[in-house]
Amino acid sequence: MGEFFKMAWHNMWRNWRRTAIAASAIVLGLILMLFIEGMIRGSDQGIYGNSVRLYGGNVQVHAPGFRPKADRLPLLPLENPDAVVATLQAEPGVVSVAKRISTGGLVSTRAGSFPVKITAIEPAVEEPHSLQAENITAGRFLLENEGDAVVIGQGLADELKVTAGDRVTLVGRSKQENMRQRSMTVVGIFDLGMADAEKGLVFITLPEAQSLYGLRDQATEVAVLLDTVGQENTVLPQYAAALPNYEVDSWMTLNPEIGETLAMKSVFTNIFGLVVLMIAGIGILNLMLMAVFERTREMGVLAALGMKSRQIMGLFLLEGAMIGAGGGLIGGILGWAVVWAVGQVGFDLSYASGMGEMTALMGSRLYPSITFFDVAWRWVAVTLIATLAALFPAWQAARKEPAAALHHI
Repeated sequence: MGEFFKMAWHNMWRNWRRTAIAASAIVLGLILMLFIEGMIRGSDQGIYGNSVRLYGGNVQVHAPGFRPKADRLPLLPLENPDAVVATLQAEPGVVSVAKRISTGGLVSTRAGSFPVKITAIEPAVEEPHSLQAENITAGRFLLENEGDAVVIGQGLADELKVTAGDRVTLVGRSKQENMRQRSMTVVGIFDLGMADAEKGLVFITLPEAQSLYGLRDQATEVAVLLDTVGQENTVLPQYAAALPNYEVDSWMTLNPEIGETLAMKSVFTNIFGLVVLMIAGIGILNLMLMAVFERTREMGVLAALGMKSRQIMGLFLLEGAMIGAGGGLIGGILGWAVVWAVGQVGFDLSYASGMGEMTALMGSRLYPSITFFDVAWRWVAVTLIATLAALFPAWQAARKEPAAALHHI
């Protein structure tokens, strides 16, 4: 076997230009594949990360009975929310834990009344991680323990015909299902580039909501922000075991329509990645086919010297695998380096603002990223492509009689 490898290695470099061309095609193809994979993964991370920040944390804890009524946002107070917060803060990977009150209501001015989701928050806890706070375009975000203040989206502000400093009327249901209303000052307006989301979200402080809805020192929700997007299903059993008397759900479970949209986007990006892989594979296949067909006479010489057909096929398949593996290794290293370098500065996406919810959720900059697994499996893929590219011509040439192969032009 060692002699077989030596022969394959020697044959590779007898025509080093041909080998270099084939290897270069593999290197460039793999760099392209990894770069596009990095862009897709970076966009996914941006979309998932901003969706989590938009819709209230990776994980949410509610009182028993919330799930069946989740679409109505019932006011079901948590038993001892401070204990829930303390328990979750002790878990690894937790960035922040915040108490909230979330319910449905109306906001109105002379321009009309519009249904909204009213979210009461602790500004000091949530502002550092809030997508809305990051995108305030008029006024400011909420202050801790501030009353008579509301932050709304630009889409809703346009419908209400208000700006920062104007007054609106906020209407909601109390714990006893009584209607409560309060005149509030719009202290800030956020612009996410997503008109639908902006029209349906308003924010007030937790003490204000506790007073408005008769929930003194209570909360209906605890939102958990994790340091890594996508690990919700991993930590849910752990959190549920630590909080047996509560309902623990991921944001995807409570917002299935967002999950469906993201799943559809993932399908399209995966198809696009597969198309790129196929294009690169065809290029590699073409070069390897040319390289092996050019050596048909060489195969005839080997057969005339007594080498069996399966040995000839094995030799050329080994050469194809070695070219693919070597080119794939270099391409994997260079591709990872390119993605890493671009990921340090990111791509400016500000020009794409207003082009749709998915684009808006990516944020103003896209940071490509790939993992070791991404590099490894694509290295395996191009090695297999290069090997398979050598299979058909080697099989055909190995079947020829030595005399016919020696006369091949």
